[in-house]
Amino acid sequence: MAEPAVSGAVETPSGKGRRDENFPVGSWLIRRDLRPHVHAFYRFAREADDVADNGDLSAADKIRRLERMGEVLDGAPGDDAPAAVAMRASLLATGVTAQHCHDVLTAFKQDATKLRYRDWDDLMDYCRYSAAPVGRQLLDLHGESRATWGPSDALCDALQVLNHLQDCAEDYGRLNRVYLPEPWLIEAGARVEDLRPASSSPGLRRVIDRLLDGTDALIATARALPGVVKSPGLSRECAAIVALAARLAARLRRGDPLAMRVKLSPVDFVLAMLTGLMRGGRP
Repeated sequence: MAEPAVSGAVETPSGKGRRDENFPVGSWLIRRDLRPHVHAFYRFAREADDVADNGDLSAADKIRRLERMGEVLDGAPGDDAPAAVAMRASLLATGVTAQHCHDVLTAFKQDATKLRYRDWDDLMDYCRYSAAPVGRQLLDLHGESRATWGPSDALCDALQVLNHLQDCAEDYGRLNRVYLPEPWLIEAGARVEDLRPASSSPGLRRVIDRLLDGTDALIATARALPGVVKSPGLSRECAAIVALAARLAARLRRGDPLAMRVKLSPVDFVLAMLTGLMRGGRP
C-alpha cells in the first residue's frame, strides 16, 4: 500500500473561499445538479493554490504535497488530502477527465520554484496550466464542444493576469514571486524592487498598463464565449464573467494596486449578473 508523501494533512487551507474570487463560482445560473461538481473542482484548485502560496513551506515540501494530491486524485489510498478525495469522487461521477486537475497541479508546482517571468508568452504558458483548465473543466462538465476552449482560455488567462496585478505587491513581499516580466520592468526603467513602496513608480505603471493591454485583447477574444456555449445557464455565467473581467481591467487602469487592493464592488457583481442574463444564452 502506498504511503503518504508527507506526514499528517497534505493540504494547508488559507481560509480563502469562493466569495474571495473575482468571478462567480458555480452560481445559481449553473445547473443545480452540476454545482457540487463545480464547487469540488474549485476546492481542489484552491487547496493546491494554498499549498503553493504557503510561505512557511519549502519549495520541496510544496512539490511533495502537490504530488501527493495528484496521487490521491488518481486513486492512491489515504484521507490526508480531502479535497483530492472529493475531486476524485466528482470525476468518477461525471466522467470528466482528470487532466484539468493535473494541469493546475503542474502550475502550482511551477509556482513553488519559478519566481520570475521573461515575457508575455512565458506568462501565457503559465496560464495554460493555472487558468485555462478551470474553464475547460467547467465546459467539459456541461458537455460543451472543444470549439469553446479558445475563447474560454482567453477569459481564464485574462482573469489570471488581472489577479496577478491585484496581488503583485503581496506576491513579491511574501513569496518573492513576480509575474510581471522582469525584462519589461528593465525596459521601462523600473526594477522588481519598485513593488515595495506604497505607490507605483512611473516605470512600474507602464508595465502594468502594458499587461492590461494584453489582457484587454484577451477579453476581446473572450466576448465570443457566451455565444458558442450551448448550455443557457453556463452561457449567462460566461457573459457575466466577461463583464466582470472588463470592469476589473478598467479599475486597474485607474487604480494603483500598490496603494490599495483594486477590486470589484458588490455593484459590479450585480451589474455583471444582469449583463449575463441579458447577453447570455444567445448565439
